[in-house]
Amino acid sequence: MSDPSTASIVSTPRPEEPRELAASPGAGLPEGARKEKPRGLLGDAWRDLRRKPLFWISAAFILLFVVMAAFPSLFSSGDAVNGDLSRSLGKPSADAWFGYDVQGRDVYARTIYGARASIVVALLSVLGTMLIGGAMGMIAGYRGGWVDSLLSRIADVFFGLPFVLGAIVILTTFNGSGSSNSKAEIMFLVIMSLTVLSWPVVMRLMRSSVLATREADYIVAARALGAGTGRIVLKHLLPNCLAPLLVYGTIMVGSFIGAEATLSFLGVGLKSPVVSWGIMISEAQNYIRVAPFLLFFPAAFLVAAVLSFVMLGEAVREALDPKLR
Repeated sequence: MSDPSTASIVSTPRPEEPRELAASPGAGLPEGARKEKPRGLLGDAWRDLRRKPLFWISAAFILLFVVMAAFPSLFSSGDAVNGDLSRSLGKPSADAWFGYDVQGRDVYARTIYGARASIVVALLSVLGTMLIGGAMGMIAGYRGGWVDSLLSRIADVFFGLPFVLGAIVILTTFNGSGSSNSKAEIMFLVIMSLTVLSWPVVMRLMRSSVLATREADYIVAARALGAGTGRIVLKHLLPNCLAPLLVYGTIMVGSFIGAEATLSFLGVGLKSPVVSWGIMISEAQNYIRVAPFLLFFPAAFLVAAVLSFVMLGEAVREALDPKLR
């Protein structure tokens, strides 16, 4: 026979643990004491950006310009290419908010449609610059040795070329006064010239980021576990080296909008019948005294677009840099 005391001890059920506490470690704690889910670099940056009025103002303007470039017919139903000479240099009125140019074309319609060429050229130039410069910077920083030296010397050659002078030489050679290039070819030449002269800066930024990151503990651990070069670059190096490139790329969009306008103003960039803000400013320079509105409106849109991208880049830089928080 078994001992009654032992039987009672064995048969006594143990108290069950509350299921809610076992299911959720934060249950039972005050609401403010529960631990928040850890965020990454982009999560922290987005949290800081949401609190900045400068970010929302610049983002709203950029969204407006992007929609204007993609769907100009939503903002104007006028003809941006053809005009009527009887309306030459007509002043702003209810029929034409920004007036008419010397050829009787609606300045408001041309200003709206001019956003497309300027923004498309800037975005594609930034994309090409980021791809070429980022790839070369990644290779130079990760491989090191003679590969780094060779790519750095090539970048120094392009970096030593004056930007405006180099663009003038390239565009004058391939897009001179006697050339018969189409609209697409002219835009491609402008994009190519901006990309060729700008990638060394991106290459240097990416190279410095890779050099500062490639000996980190998680990179060494991934290499020790047998991860290949492609996995290390795509899964570890690239996500942790993109922050400075995102900041510079955002600011560079505004810079390229101004660069395209400068080249078009000098007569070596985009040309008619393409409609852009730079072409409009170039055509208005001879009529500043009699019709200043021809210069004011496209210049105002150009300045607003450039400032919007620059302000967005500054907001992103402050959000991604822990020292500035």
